[in-house]
Amino acid sequence: MATTILSPSRATQGPPADTSTAPVRLVPRRRPGRWLAAAVVAILGAMLLHTLVTNERFEWPTVAHYFTQTAILKGLWLTLWLTAVTFAAGFVLGIGLAAMRLWGGPVLQTVSFVFVWLVRSVPPLVLLLFWFQLASLYPQLSLGIPFGPEFVTVNTTHLISGLVAAFIALTIDVAAFAAEIVRGGLVSVDPGQTEAARSLGLSPRRIFRRIVLPQAMPAIIPASGNLLIGLLKSTSLVSVIAVTDLLYSVQLVYNQNFKVMPLLLVATIWYIVITSVLAVGQYFVERRFNRGRRDSRPFREVLADAARLRPRLPRSVRTAGDRG
Repeated sequence: MATTILSPSRATQGPPADTSTAPVRLVPRRRPGRWLAAAVVAILGAMLLHTLVTNERFEWPTVAHYFTQTAILKGLWLTLWLTAVTFAAGFVLGIGLAAMRLWGGPVLQTVSFVFVWLVRSVPPLVLLLFWFQLASLYPQLSLGIPFGPEFVTVNTTHLISGLVAAFIALTIDVAAFAAEIVRGGLVSVDPGQTEAARSLGLSPRRIFRRIVLPQAMPAIIPASGNLLIGLLKSTSLVSVIAVTDLLYSVQLVYNQNFKVMPLLLVATIWYIVITSVLAVGQYFVERRFNRGRRDSRPFREVLADAARLRPRLPRSVRTAGDRG
């Protein structure tokens, strides 16, 4: 008869315990740094709210009084109009520049590259002042045969007003950034999909409209929304050339009553309101174009992945999952 000799360590352990029915207790990881940071932020937020409410120098009644004044609303309307028209015109021009950069010949590609490089290198305020002072360089603009007779001559001083200069400068600035946004979105699409569509006999226009553009839009929309919000804030630069936008209207008022901080708060709150509305609209547009990027695998594939993963789990975890 064979004799089994147990080692002292195994003899003291006893029979292996059956852990198949032992419940699994998941303990969340403690994050003291996160709680500390949250406490600091909460204290700073409470301090900010307290000073906004208790500091009488903010003059909240004055802010409420001028918030919907006619002069302020007129400046607000001009800001919204200038933002809309310059963004639309600049984005259309940017699409053309992106097309030149992607599909144009060497000359068009060079022109697009130089335009984008030059405009992005110049601050918007400098660009605005340049167009406003264009009459000092070209007192007259003429239309006619190149290096030949002139048919129409226009005085630049009366042609380039402050509003026209603001429109041209902001449109050019938006076009340069929009060209890179559109180009980056189109380049992000895998070229293999275009080649596969060509092998199926689809026309280039149909490939672009049904395959390339829907996949490029999720990359274009977020950057375009940020560009629009940045343009809204950049319109405040036109106050330098006496265009009566929201900021310049506020300046005209506080130059009369010397209520500088309350009137600046009026402009700040309006900018916050408009930016928030644009951000909400951007969220829904992004959600609309990101629907195709969600995980749309069939349910059978999800079950197959779970079945392949199940043998790798500990026995206690599988038993607890079966009981659940």
